[in-house]
Amino acid sequence: MVTKRAVVQNKAGIHVRPSGVIMQAVQDYGGQVSLKTETGETVLDSVMSLIALGLFPGDWVDVTVSGPDETHMCDTLVSLFEKHFDFPPRT
Repeated sequence: MVTKRAVVQNKAGIHVRPSGVIMQAVQDYGGQVSLKTETGETVLDSVMSLIALGLFPGDWVDVTVSGPDETHMCDTLVSLFEKHFDFPPRT
């Protein structure tokens, strides 16, 4: 089991679009990913479980991964939580 802390950097927080990117990274992972924040805890198994945490810029999230290649998966997720997403504006 590996746990690392990330601080949300995206200027709009972790809303639907970043949540989709994060879920895509874990969709085929053979282990378990859980998140703990100031607002709650969840097993990362759906977009809604992630959005429900209500993560805003500057919020911290502890990412815990257990399973195959857990260090790499944890590093990947920390990187995504700390990413400045630059989605094109909707037209």
